[in-house]
Amino acid sequence: MKTPLISMKTRLSTIILGLSALALMGAGFALAQALDAATQARIDRFEKGPATINISKYPAGIQENYPVFTQKCSQCHKLSRPINSDYALPDEWSRYIHRMMNKPGSGIGAGDGKKIYDFLVYDSSVRKKAMLDEKLSKLSAAEKAAAAAKIKEVQDKYH
Repeated sequence: MKTPLISMKTRLSTIILGLSALALMGAGFALAQALDAATQARIDRFEKGPATINISKYPAGIQENYPVFTQKCSQCHKLSRPINSDYALPDEWSRYIHRMMNKPGSGIGAGDGKKIYDFLVYDSSVRKKAMLDEKLSKLSAAEKAAAAAKIKEVQDKYH
């Protein structure tokens, strides 16, 4: 008589665990959808802005990198996305470009990636200066110095 009772408790526990797992999976799915919706809303906001940059006052080398940026980056998404994004720090651009380089079919090699990085870091130091300054102000002294050194390296390379 004890065996069916134990078996019944085991079954009940298994059912409760199964239902709990399903509930957690459903909550995880709902969270993923909410995150996807938030990410999509962010992308949509970036894509509503301008899709070109006036580079006429940029140094010649940076101007030469602009067509690489426009050609490579427009293969997969609107140019307005990186142009209007809230990325301004060199490390943000580095992560973004490396992520794009790793996408199948991007056609962005190391040389083009460096040109795109230099263009976006320089552009952020000019066109997004207020955003860049705000982000720099929130970094630790060491992080701020490292970011400033990367920006200066790009600027010095093209001046």
